[in-house]
Amino acid sequence: MRISVVVDGTRYTDDVEPRTLLVHYLRERIGKVGTVSGCDTSNCGACTVHLDGRSVKSCSVLAVQADGHEVTTIEGLARDGRLHPVQEAFHEHHALQCGYCTPGMIMQSVDLLGENPDPDEQEIREGLEGNLCRCTGYQNIVRAVQDAAGRMHEQSAARSGGAR
Repeated sequence: MRISVVVDGTRYTDDVEPRTLLVHYLRERIGKVGTVSGCDTSNCGACTVHLDGRSVKSCSVLAVQADGHEVTTIEGLARDGRLHPVQEAFHEHHALQCGYCTPGMIMQSVDLLGENPDPDEQEIREGLEGNLCRCTGYQNIVRAVQDAAGRMHEQSAARSGGAR
């Protein structure tokens, strides 16, 4: 099947087998290796990307289902050479150890903050419960998301003239 999909702002048109998973298409066909293939069963969330602005586990989406849609990967979050506020906060709060879950955790965090710009600790934990981390105990991840929420609020306030 022929698909056309925009990934991180670039249009790709390719022939794919109907059974090709989006995670495999992203990694193997177009080289977006930041999207990690963790479990291929949609349990871990390491492969989380945004499909038309909403987080999905790309191991549970067929590439043909992305036809005509827009996909954002971890590589596509940075803008104009600057990391996304969630990426910055994860870095500064050392919200990773081995780093395997980090791309999916960041993508889910961005979606969570898009839905709830000021989540409390429990809302963050619930919003990330479909993404597993075996190393960190989640404490620094939660702190990073809280910090990112503040950064995003400040950026939004600055763009709107400083009104709070």
